[in-house]
Amino acid sequence: MRFKDLAERQILKAKAEGQLTGLKGEGEPLPHAGYGDAAETAGFRIMAEAGAVPREFTLKAERDAQAKYLASLSDPAERKAAMAKLAELDMHLAIEQDARRRFLKP
Repeated sequence: MRFKDLAERQILKAKAEGQLTGLKGEGEPLPHAGYGDAAETAGFRIMAEAGAVPREFTLKAERDAQAKYLASLSDPAERKAAMAKLAELDMHLAIEQDARRRFLKP
C-alpha cells in the first residue's frame, strides 16, 4: 500500500473517531506554505536557523532597497545610475532563481 493511501486512511479514521474536531485553527485556511514546496521551505528554514542565508534572499533584499532608493531620487543622472544598479541586481537575482529551479528540477 502506498504512503498516500495509508495517510488518507489514518486521516479518515481520526475523523470518524472525532479526533479532528475542536482543533486550533479549525475552519481557517491553511497557512501559506512559504517559499516553494514543503521540502524547499524546510530546507530554507534549517539554513536560516543555522545562519546560512541563500544568496537569492540577500539579492532580493538588496534589489528591494535599491528600488526604494530609486523611487526617492529626482536628479536624472542619479536616477540613471540607480536604474543601472537595479537592472544589474535584477539580472543577478534572475540568475540565482534560475539556478535554484534547475538544481531542484525533478
